Amino acid sequence: MRYLASIRYIDAVVKAGSIRAAADTLAITSTALNRRILAMEEELGVPIFERLAHGVRLSAAGEIYIHHIRNQLSDMERVRSQIADLSGVRRGHVSIACSQALLPYFLPRQIALYRKEHPNVTFGVHLRDREAAEQALVDHSADLAIVFEPVRLTDFMTLIRVRQPLHVVMSPDHPLAARPTVRLSDCVDYPIALPTTAYGVRHLLDIAMRIAGVRLDPVIQSDNFEFLRNHAVIENIITFQIPIGLSDQTSTGRMVSRPLDGRDVPAGILYLGQLKGRTLPVAAARFASQLTNGLASQFEVS
Repeated sequence: MRYLASIRYIDAVVKAGSIRAAADTLAITSTALNRRILAMEEELGVPIFERLAHGVRLSAAGEIYIHHIRNQLSDMERVRSQIADLSGVRRGHVSIACSQALLPYFLPRQIALYRKEHPNVTFGVHLRDREAAEQALVDHSADLAIVFEPVRLTDFMTLIRVRQPLHVVMSPDHPLAARPTVRLSDCVDYPIALPTTAYGVRHLLDIAMRIAGVRLDPVIQSDNFEFLRNHAVIENIITFQIPIGLSDQTSTGRMVSRPLDGRDVPAGILYLGQLKGRTLPVAAARFASQLTNGLASQFEVS
């Protein structure tokens, strides 16, 4: 167990980027933490960290070692989860990296449903953009990732993919609200709020604009979809979102959404996945199964 404590300390230093900051998080002195690291480095025969003026960073050997450490910590969590299951008490922790659209409605409902049956399971839900969500799987800071339009899928084992057509979001009295579907060219005539370029919604819109030769000049840009929806309603302008992140209400009033015509902007794909080759702890694996069923019941599987 002393070894497990030591590797957790090293993982904490990597995440904090400095021994002092990690020591504060771990509630030990930086001197004691540094001694523990030096002992591990002596045992390995190579430095794990490069000491810098304002912190530390992993050495080449440290990069290899941290991958080993995170695999061990993940395996220990899986073993603990399996042992807890033997007693009939589901325990464990599920960490999720996800796109913003999952945060308002879908994940709160799914987590509440799971915890109703298994109240001893805890959750960590972390907002990550497309690239960061995939990286969270690689460094074992997340068990599952739910990503709209991933950047790459090299280390991603897909559990399910569902279609998410882009919707125009606006107040009920906006002129476009009367149409069953909206063409991209229709949007040019109205003030627009857009997400920033890191997000899948903007990625699809940028591709569509290049192909159609249409230009959407936003009056507002933001990396927060909740802000974009609320502002679109209160100022009576338009913005965009995918169905999993929509309801008919915002904090500033009622809203409506209409799908963009698929001829202009093809539907994007929402992926649920885990790290390739990793065996998930029981709690995470069971929750992944619940999410898969939940997505399949609500949306078209791709």
